[in-house]
Amino acid sequence: MLERDQVAHVARLARLELTEDEADRMAAELSKVLDHIEAIRSLDLEGVEPTSHVVDVVNALRADTPHQSLDPAVALAQAPEPTAAGFGVPSPGAAAE
Repeated sequence: MLERDQVAHVARLARLELTEDEADRMAAELSKVLDHIEAIRSLDLEGVEPTSHVVDVVNALRADTPHQSLDPAVALAQAPEPTAAGFGVPSPGAAAE
């Protein structure tokens, strides 16, 4: 079981302010997480291949092949304030209309 001072230390490192009740609750919840990690660590996983997903992900990304870009005139055709450099956006601090 994590102690309250350990939770308080981690909270300080993360710049979090916790009440006494929150620190007690976090100590209990984090202890459960660490117990689960310890249970997993005790399993014999020899020969089990590491995974990034629970299920196989096939064709998640398209091939990165070059293709014709959109013509700038077409891209800017419906822009409210196109500029020579691209899309016009309000300057920071400009009054909203």
